[in-house]
Amino acid sequence: QVHLVESGGGSVQAGGSLRLSCAVSAYYYSPNCMGWFRQAPGKEREGVAAIYTGGGSIYYDESVKGRFTISQDNAKDTVYLQMNSLKPEDTAMYYCAADRCNTQTFRNRYPYEYNYRGQGTQVTVSS
Repeated sequence: QVHLVESGGGSVQAGGSLRLSCAVSAYYYSPNCMGWFRQAPGKEREGVAAIYTGGGSIYYDESVKGRFTISQDNAKDTVYLQMNSLKPEDTAMYYCAADRCNTQTFRNRYPYEYNYRGQGTQVTVSS
């Protein structure tokens, strides 16, 4: 059983920054793949970033490379998404996701395909 709670969303102007947090509670299950995906109204889900703690691999969607950073604080059981230089097209509901994976499945799956996800936190970027 994995329980994920996101926080840190809000409204910012273009060029601003936000840091999303995902508090992870896991019982009898240790996820080693953590990620973020987003979905805007009327649009497909989009994998934003993911981290594979088993091998240290990190994935970023091309649209956020150089602007977003995913990190994990094991001591606090928290995953972060630092978002800088935000653009109006980043506006979406952002979800944290978790699962068990290996090197191959990490490469072949997007975060929205993970088995566990939180309720989401809204990010709105105005121009």
